Amino acid sequence: MTEHDLLLTNVRALLPGAADPVPTTVAVRDGRISAIGVPADEPAASTIDLGGRLLFPGVVDAHQHWGIYNPLEADADSESRACLQGGVTTAVSYMRTGQYYLNRGGSYLDFFPSVLKACEGRAHCDYAFHLAPMSRQHIDEIPELIERFGVTSFKIFMFYGSHGLHGRSSSQSDFLMIPDDERYDLAHFEFVMRGVQEARRARPDLADAISLSLHCETAEIMTAYTKIVEGDPTRTGLPAYSDSRPPHSEGLAVTIASYLAHETELPTINLLHLTSRKAMDAALRMRTTFDEVAFRREVTIAHLMASCDTATGVAGKVNPPLRPADDVEALWEAVLAGDVDWVCSDHACCRDEMKFGDPRDDVFLAKSGFGGTEYLLPALVSEGVRRGLPLGRVAELTATNPAARFGLVTKGAIEVGRDADFAVVDDASPWTIRAEDSFSSQEYSPLEGCTSPRR
Repeated sequence: MTEHDLLLTNVRALLPGAADPVPTTVAVRDGRISAIGVPADEPAASTIDLGGRLLFPGVVDAHQHWGIYNPLEADADSESRACLQGGVTTAVSYMRTGQYYLNRGGSYLDFFPSVLKACEGRAHCDYAFHLAPMSRQHIDEIPELIERFGVTSFKIFMFYGSHGLHGRSSSQSDFLMIPDDERYDLAHFEFVMRGVQEARRARPDLADAISLSLHCETAEIMTAYTKIVEGDPTRTGLPAYSDSRPPHSEGLAVTIASYLAHETELPTINLLHLTSRKAMDAALRMRTTFDEVAFRREVTIAHLMASCDTATGVAGKVNPPLRPADDVEALWEAVLAGDVDWVCSDHACCRDEMKFGDPRDDVFLAKSGFGGTEYLLPALVSEGVRRGLPLGRVAELTATNPAARFGLVTKGAIEVGRDADFAVVDDASPWTIRAEDSFSSQEYSPLEGCTSPRR
């Protein structure tokens, strides 16, 4: 009987704490990393020579949306294939009640088992879920969601109370499927924070892993600016959509969320998909102002790889929007300065027939969101190296940091005892984004043709 099931030889591994790859061997037994640095000729049931390629810890894509535009069963299959194509071995998907997803309201104790059943036996990678407390009942259910299902991550969509998913809306109550006597507003956000913090106090053993994520945009600002932009026929496409959801809307929401975290004594706050110089500036100001809050700052690969002027037309509509080139540069400045905690995809597969309205080029009729998990690691390696980002930081941004925040204690690092989740990258081969090559069921990509950000 051999000591190892698998031996990976001739690899350049991104090991914890190392800025640069380390030539080594990695051994696996029973699905876990059993040794690092053993002789290349050590007996193993199977040996693979990786030819000097890079070996990253399997990517933990901390922000996806399975089932938002397609049946959840279908996305669990096709989009998890896309995950593996790009080295994503763990997908963490946001889920909520209301329109889209399962198109149901009510208790999460009834709703969430249906989510798990829809995914069971279909996904090709590991997966977990963040849940969004949309009602008072959901806040009350937080402790049981933790105890029964192991859910430790929760989310607030700050604009949902009075602004639609794709633009202005007058039917948010119907969209959210919440009781008629409830409002999804700042008071609700405060009570969600209090509920999460109460759950943390009740479970000190899990407290560091129980966190709250926020989509930071301000509904009232967006609704007013959308009306202005829609009334000007000269403003079209992705630049118009960016103007309709201006960056100071993000900055204001970040500030409000941060003060509420301070007020409720909730220290584990994740500021999702920051897209602009103003949003990042607000996030860093709040870090200084409320140093008792352990903020985490997230950026998506799409906002690093394209601007509202370079993405492939209306296909690039997403919330918050793609921004002008100066904002792209601001995000890279933050990444290189160590002010970003992880990079994710915000993958939301939206097939062509669903994405575009009539007329097809009307950005305000298009749906928000697109896929891209399969490009997360290769794009960050490609453009990050060009900009001087150490490969060790790429491993932290795509695996180590999100795994640590969300309590995925066996994920996120090439280390003895961790899961044998790996992503192999051939950094000597040219790489270009082509939608036709993707395993996702989405037929297009707003990043088509990218090898690095287009300006």
